[in-house]
Amino acid sequence: MAVDPLIELRNVNKYFGELHVLRDIDLTIGRGEVVVVIGPSGSGKSTLCRAVNRLEPIHSGTILLDGQPLPEEGKALARLRAEVGMVFQSFNLFAHKTVLQNVSLGQVKVRGRKKDEADRRSRELLERVGVANQADKYPAQLSGGQQQRVAIARALAMEPKVMLFDEPTSALDPEMINEVLEVMRQLARDGMTMVVVTHEMGFARSAANRVVFMADGRIVEDRHPDEFFTSPRSDRAKDFLSKILKH
Repeated sequence: MAVDPLIELRNVNKYFGELHVLRDIDLTIGRGEVVVVIGPSGSGKSTLCRAVNRLEPIHSGTILLDGQPLPEEGKALARLRAEVGMVFQSFNLFAHKTVLQNVSLGQVKVRGRKKDEADRRSRELLERVGVANQADKYPAQLSGGQQQRVAIARALAMEPKVMLFDEPTSALDPEMINEVLEVMRQLARDGMTMVVVTHEMGFARSAANRVVFMADGRIVEDRHPDEFFTSPRSDRAKDFLSKILKH
């Protein structure tokens, strides 16, 4: 059990029409933990991730962030989204703004920083993710890996309590995947609380404190990566691993 819980999901259920996509989910994530969520397509991984910052409202149950239930809407919800950084499969950058403007915008609009202070912070973060020299370019001039690193910097600029990553490398060419995972590994080393939905098993093994394996909308296993990968308990996990680890 996490000593200092930052995110708590209690008996969470979610439907899309008739489809029960999250079934009685109980999950506690401690401050500074890196939890990697894996499982077959359609298991509810992305929905779980998106529920944590209310991009997907839930039908029943409770989600707490830092002991507080997630707000319904309005300003409180905007504040929540600043506290919970999110990086998607697609980079979602504003095409008509420069890299620097993309990273500074939310700081000015939501956090109320002055533009020059926001720009200074943005440059520090772009340096941290290794794209400082791209600050004045537009997203279309960057590779996919660079765009995703900018998206990470943009989320970090809000000084979130937790970062959610929803398959952050699945739209990238193979040679770009590692540059993004390396930034994520560094964040993990720096103590950022992270929930990562990914197919990158090497990352799960090396960076996660816990692996949460989902199937059919349920959490089937929640274990230390070494234990999970070497001796999965459930048939579902054994089957899943045998398919993906047999390159």
